[in-house]
Amino acid sequence: MATNEYQVTGMTCGHCEMSIREEVAEIAGVEDIQVSAQTGKLVVTSSDSVEDGQILAAVAEAGYSAVRTV
Repeated sequence: MATNEYQVTGMTCGHCEMSIREEVAEIAGVEDIQVSAQTGKLVVTSSDSVEDGQILAAVAEAGYSAVRTV
């Protein structure tokens, strides 16, 4: 299992969280997604190594921007 953490900008509510969760969930190998508009954090746990670019692209597709923090 691999866990990556990102800081997302632009999230303000539960709908924002849901949009990001839906996009990231489409990535193969993603097992768990924790996202918080309150803290701006996105934590992705995957069974295989998932490229940062895939996560960042999914966040962008949802309409937000992110950077990896850990």
